[in-house]
Amino acid sequence: MIRFRTVSILATAAAVASMGPTAASAQDVLKIGFAGALTGYLAPYDQPTQQGLELAIDEINKAGGIDGKIKIELTTRDVRSETAQSAVVAQELVDMGINVMIAPCDVDPAVAVGQIAQAANIPTIAPCASTPTLPGIAGPFTFANYTADNLQGTVLADFALEQGYKNALILISRDTPYTEKLPLYFKQVFEAKGGQVPATLEFKMGQQDFSAEVTRIKELNPAPDVIMTAAYEPDFPAFIKQLRSSGINTPVLGSDGIDSPTTLALGEIAEGVVFTNAGFPSEGGPLAKFNAAFTAHFGEEPTSVYPATAYDVIKSIEAAVKATGGNLDGQALRDAIDNLENVPVATGTLTYKGRERVPLRVVALNRIVAGEKTHVADVTPKAADVPAP
Repeated sequence: MIRFRTVSILATAAAVASMGPTAASAQDVLKIGFAGALTGYLAPYDQPTQQGLELAIDEINKAGGIDGKIKIELTTRDVRSETAQSAVVAQELVDMGINVMIAPCDVDPAVAVGQIAQAANIPTIAPCASTPTLPGIAGPFTFANYTADNLQGTVLADFALEQGYKNALILISRDTPYTEKLPLYFKQVFEAKGGQVPATLEFKMGQQDFSAEVTRIKELNPAPDVIMTAAYEPDFPAFIKQLRSSGINTPVLGSDGIDSPTTLALGEIAEGVVFTNAGFPSEGGPLAKFNAAFTAHFGEEPTSVYPATAYDVIKSIEAAVKATGGNLDGQALRDAIDNLENVPVATGTLTYKGRERVPLRVVALNRIVAGEKTHVADVTPKAADVPAP
């Protein structure tokens, strides 16, 4: 179990003598604040994120720090999966003098955190908030990190067409940009390439009773060849349980929000579900190596890709600090992150340069088989096919 706590990876932070944004001395400390949802609906995503942050920082500090001289100090505060509390916590971290902010895994609290940090010229990175409009909304100091929704929607639409599906239904919730926009990106690409999406059903997050939606699906004529949704816990488990119990065996496509132990634990109910995420640990690949390091460090295997994408954030920050020559000034760090290119990370490589603060990444397709996540393919969609945010 992950312990909820304030984390100080550096046991003793040496005093920093600074006259402004100059190159760091051997005693400098890079202070990172994580405004994370350690409780509430985002906890299944932000708790593993904290583990990934801790692992990366521990490795860097044990090696002497960034470039052998700049140690990293991480302070975590619980935002309770609440947007208003996210802003409060972000201000607390800013007041503590952090250099870089890590935001929660959903777009609304991430925007709240990013806007507070923006006012203080502090770069913010969201490890797993995948809404591609996030950086534009929060401001020029905010970066996304995860595989963007429009990339995921494109890959899922291409996969559906490759399977011969011609008629799709999408299930959306307008309660978050993620649960609304990602299926709409899927629809845009699917229809542009010849598919049809004649039905769009809506749900309210947390409703748990999907009998009306299931009944509507049963009444459709023709029946859909495939159902696509970006619903996640607790909505996705409730939906697919009721869908299958009604006798509907239509293939279901999902997104990274269902990359969790809860989904795998559904057993036969989730059999065959295909979903996208940021990576699959193929043997010998960087993610498999990360998973081995994670297991050695925590004594348990990671249950999702979120620790790895959090690890990626720290490696990106490390690369940015190196690029500035140790300058920890907020503007310098922001500009350095914005120009990162082909940075080796746990999920492969990551590029921000020329990407409007939304990184270029590979999208992994996964299928659930016998309660296990199996690899379908790694896909980089054509840029021309990806809908604008």
